[in-house]
Amino acid sequence: MTRKLTPKQQKFADEYIKSGNAADAARKAGYSKRSARSVGQENLTKPDIKQYIDEQMAEIASKRIMDAREAVELLTRIARGEEKETVISSTPEGVYESQKEADLKTRISAVKEILKRYPGDDRLVKAQIRKAESEADIAESKAKLLRGGKDNRQVKTDEYLEGLKAILKDE
Repeated sequence: MTRKLTPKQQKFADEYIKSGNAADAARKAGYSKRSARSVGQENLTKPDIKQYIDEQMAEIASKRIMDAREAVELLTRIARGEEKETVISSTPEGVYESQKEADLKTRISAVKEILKRYPGDDRLVKAQIRKAESEADIAESKAKLLRGGKDNRQVKTDEYLEGLKAILKDE
């Protein structure tokens, strides 16, 4: 069972987190100036105070680092044009500051980044890819026919006819 910190201990811990100096933190927490150095070092060895400091430091660190959800939320705001960018303009009359939304290229990049984070098992996307591949194959066959080439069906038909001719000659 963890013991709750006294107000003086909590003030010490909070001041220590700010400065990193145990003696200074002890003085600011209200310990006597003569004993501040030894009390500060002693407080850092107490498990409850050390645990509180460690938890606070971990929380501070986690707030400084963007997690995946925050990143996707930011990308979504950019893609929707909700995130504004500050633009500084200089003219002969003076300097002006204005807000503008992301340009189309930036918004498209944000959408692409968002889509990278979703699994590729989407049936709709797979169907669209299959459709695009089929359309490309059809276009390629039509182009080949227009150039005078033969598509696979014609080649197979020609092979079949050659085979039949060979059989008929043997008879």
